[in-house]
Amino acid sequence: MRLLERMRKDWFMVGIVLAIAGAKLEPSIGVNGGPLKPEITVSYIAVATIFFNSGLSLKTEELTSALVHLKLHLFIQIFTLAFFPAAIWLFLQLLSITPINEWLLKGLQTVGCMPPPVSSAVILTKAVGGNEGIIITPLLLLLFLGSSSSVPFTSIFSQLFMTVVVPLIIGQIVRRYIKDWLERKKPPFGAISSSVLLMIIYTTFCDTFSNPNIDLDKFSLVLILFIIFSIQLSFMLLTFIFSTRNNSGFTPADTVAIIFCSTHKSLTLGIPMLKIVFAGHEHLSLISVPLLIYHPAQILLGSVLVPTIKSWMVSRQKGVKLMRPTV
Repeated sequence: MRLLERMRKDWFMVGIVLAIAGAKLEPSIGVNGGPLKPEITVSYIAVATIFFNSGLSLKTEELTSALVHLKLHLFIQIFTLAFFPAAIWLFLQLLSITPINEWLLKGLQTVGCMPPPVSSAVILTKAVGGNEGIIITPLLLLLFLGSSSSVPFTSIFSQLFMTVVVPLIIGQIVRRYIKDWLERKKPPFGAISSSVLLMIIYTTFCDTFSNPNIDLDKFSLVLILFIIFSIQLSFMLLTFIFSTRNNSGFTPADTVAIIFCSTHKSLTLGIPMLKIVFAGHEHLSLISVPLLIYHPAQILLGSVLVPTIKSWMVSRQKGVKLMRPTV
């Protein structure tokens, strides 16, 4: 029973494994031109569905509260979208002389270019009791990996506009008219997006397994796994050190938000984005592998560290209260 409960709780992780296994068993179903027609159903309909869903669920009426924590949000955005990708790029210059699969290394760079997820970072932040922190990504992908993309720059941004921006705006407009109904019924937005995402992952790996020229060595995969865990731990420690300096101006709750939101990366936005930027690329699935590893790794590490970080935050907050002068 415990196993079933665990599988039900982590159904998306199980779904990723089943999607890849299904693609391995019968790749012809999800390849371009196959029965699923992913060049239409995935590239346009599935991606648009995810961002329409995001538009419906995005509570823009609450975004004004973010202005109160302007310094916090600025730190998170600069670390996530400037320091993180630049640091990964420098690190990859060293790794390029190793025998690690070059497409997995390019995938590691794409991880660095991704924004933080709304889901896991916020859930972990809330679990501790901190504050919440949240289209530069494609620009970063083109900056660091532009030579690897076979799709023209104008095509990338026209498709991004049609499948990301337009559905997001439409979702927001629809939300204005049915906001009360959405608040009352609370549709499972996360589950819907995750289900569509599984279809995108499935078709991506169908293309891989149908190509006999692509081979992934286990040595590279194990090293990438180790590197991903090391990067996450190092960056979590780095953000902790930066945000707890005496002159940082951040509260313990702010530090919690910074640790999680600055180091977590979005799979929901990342996979559709890679599907657009690297459309038709024979190594797309290999480029996607580091992001697929990073997602469960960040949840696992976050879950393990939540009790420690929570006890630290509570003790610091008590210390701050004791230091306040009594009137």
